[in-house]
Amino acid sequence: MNETSMKSPQLPPALIEEMAVLSAQAVSIEFDAFVSALKQRFGDSLDAILLYGSCLHTTDLAEGVADFYVLVDDYQNAYAEHYLRFFNRVLPPNVFYLEVNYQEKIYRSKYAVLTTSHFEKAASDWFHPYIWARFAQPSRILSARDEIIRQRINTALAQSVVKFLRTTLSAQPENTLPVEAIWTNGLMLTYAAELRTEKQTRAQKLTQLSLNEYTRLTAAALPALQDMMEKSESPHSYHIRSTRFKNNLTKFQWWLRRWQGRILSILRLGKATLTFRDCADYAAWKIERHTGVRIEVTPMLRRHPILLGYKIIWKLFRRGIVR
Repeated sequence: MNETSMKSPQLPPALIEEMAVLSAQAVSIEFDAFVSALKQRFGDSLDAILLYGSCLHTTDLAEGVADFYVLVDDYQNAYAEHYLRFFNRVLPPNVFYLEVNYQEKIYRSKYAVLTTSHFEKAASDWFHPYIWARFAQPSRILSARDEIIRQRINTALAQSVVKFLRTTLSAQPENTLPVEAIWTNGLMLTYAAELRTEKQTRAQKLTQLSLNEYTRLTAAALPALQDMMEKSESPHSYHIRSTRFKNNLTKFQWWLRRWQGRILSILRLGKATLTFRDCADYAAWKIERHTGVRIEVTPMLRRHPILLGYKIIWKLFRRGIVR
């Protein structure tokens, strides 16, 4: 399916160029096995493969779960199954589990599927931060159909940065903040909008790991954000312009995103029973990893994983982790 490129004249060219450099950086050779498997799975429908998440910083990929986004040209080309096409359109993305063998080791991953045009729209227009919060952060393009697709993706990545900063900065009172605080505060807002209940120390650690990248991205994005921020006299710091009304309105919008995120998380968990092998065990592991809250996965929960979503939310509410 032919699609026109996303036009974003408001995006600073320097930001797109910065994203192009960042997304093209080399990754560990172990990821080649995943790329080969995904190319075989999606064939001619494949537009691109993106790597994101904590696996960018890991020293032992075999101990974790790699995160990918697979961008396709059309859901009809990507799936033979009608129900997968339907779910990917109405409750995106579809998420699948993938294991590969490389040099006698097993590597695990999960991958989400969107069309390239759906990805572009999510990066710029979605109210919920599910896509733009992830891809404002560092990611890598492991494979692209051609340079046109690569350029479209880099533009969408740049749009994610502007969306992230504009949407999170407006929740801050007027203040002067260093880049580290801008991104740490923003990540905490986006975590709260999902069932990702990481503590602030987790957001600080992730920001510090990529602080050089965030510093360059923030500087490159500034021309698109001059109505709400400006450079301060302190190095790598910005003065945030805001009003009480705007601040209160934005906080209300983030409250809405938190409730939207809880509903979407439960719905996606239910959908994952059709696509994600061992989804109940994975969800429980993920919650314990990020919150310290252990969820016992009973045989009944394995048969009916959607019930796990209710159990997780109830337990996190009782612990005061989700409010």
